[in-house]
Amino acid sequence: MPRSLSLLLLAFFLLGCEPPTAPPPKLTPPPAAGSTTGHDSVVQPVQPDAEPKTEIKESYGGKTPILDPVANVLPSADIAAGWIALFDSESLFGWKANTDLNWRVEDGVILADEGKPGLLQTTSRFADYELRCDFRVAPGGNSGIFLRSAFIPTDPATDCYELNICDTHPMFKSGSLVKRAQPMKEITADGEWHTFHVRAEGPQIVVKFDGEEILTYTDDTPTPIASGHIGLQMNGGKAEFKNVYLKPLGTKPLFDGASLEGWRVVPGSQSQFEVLDETIHVTGGRGFLETEATARNFVFQFEAKTNGDKLNSGVFFRALPGTEAEPSNGYEFQIQNGFKDNDRTKPEDFGSGAIFRRIAARKVVSNDREWLFATLIADGPHFATWVNGISVVDWTDDREPHENPRNGLRLDAGHFSLQGHDPGTDLHFRNLRLIALPE
Repeated sequence: MPRSLSLLLLAFFLLGCEPPTAPPPKLTPPPAAGSTTGHDSVVQPVQPDAEPKTEIKESYGGKTPILDPVANVLPSADIAAGWIALFDSESLFGWKANTDLNWRVEDGVILADEGKPGLLQTTSRFADYELRCDFRVAPGGNSGIFLRSAFIPTDPATDCYELNICDTHPMFKSGSLVKRAQPMKEITADGEWHTFHVRAEGPQIVVKFDGEEILTYTDDTPTPIASGHIGLQMNGGKAEFKNVYLKPLGTKPLFDGASLEGWRVVPGSQSQFEVLDETIHVTGGRGFLETEATARNFVFQFEAKTNGDKLNSGVFFRALPGTEAEPSNGYEFQIQNGFKDNDRTKPEDFGSGAIFRRIAARKVVSNDREWLFATLIADGPHFATWVNGISVVDWTDDREPHENPRNGLRLDAGHFSLQGHDPGTDLHFRNLRLIALPE
């Protein structure tokens, strides 16, 4: 060691100080604006099955991924490709048990080992998707992952697809779909961490186990299941799950990247809406750009970027047709990246991903001047949102029904509307895409 460095370290020791280290990454909260909010038809895609221009990584094969500093769940490439985390590695937010099992989170793992056998179910329904999940079941245990499931399934032949994890089952061992299909090869699944990668698309389900395809099943029964919850099962022995990720499939674009075809400016708008570099650029005063088509129950994904500090905007949905007098009568997915006291669990003005004036985001995970990746599920009275792959809202509207969602529960289809909030508005939107959920 050089003599000069030795003397420097000795000085720090004598003074009772720690040697200097590189400072940690600093998240600077950006300066605040408030958010004022000012016939069923089928959404017609501009081009079929368009997806974001991002490559998707393969399954993690049972390994924990390298985490992003703010989102703390998914790699950036996966977030951009539309993946969301069903489990945030710290809580059971967005899940609900259907028995009194002792489901809990320990060291980034969902687990259960005592109580009446049952399922931990997502509160949201999903239709077509890719699903990745790491699991570990005690030797001799009995578990499974339920796909498109009823909340309390009674027969895996009719009300769910049960992907079994049970090496000792007499008829449907690990890797099978119980009462439906056998895997192409026998696998050993209990005792160690393994990964299932499932693609459920229409009546077909394809399963990979630790990266190897082991099952392809097409439901040719008269009543194939189109949608449902995702369930984690403990049916005997300790069951553990982590890295539970999902990507919706089949979304269709609402914006072609070249024109505002299929959109209209709401009368009286002061905002400017233009197509710039395959984005919708929104600037200027208060105004709204709404879709001509409507949607009722759906998965909606989009990207947005605020070009300033704590800028305020939103995406309205299930909205009534905008007029000059009533431009924005809809639910609002809030966009506002500010937070208080340098604490991301204290959003300003409800926070990005909130349903504005209804439920605040539980944390702010997006930053100004960076692309925000959003997922919104509207399914009857239930709403769930993800920002940068993290679930931030899980809410059921229990108000009395009303045509205008400002005043009560709206279940009817409505328009999507992009908000220009005030004279300082400066945002970009891109990759707006939608798929309807089966009724």
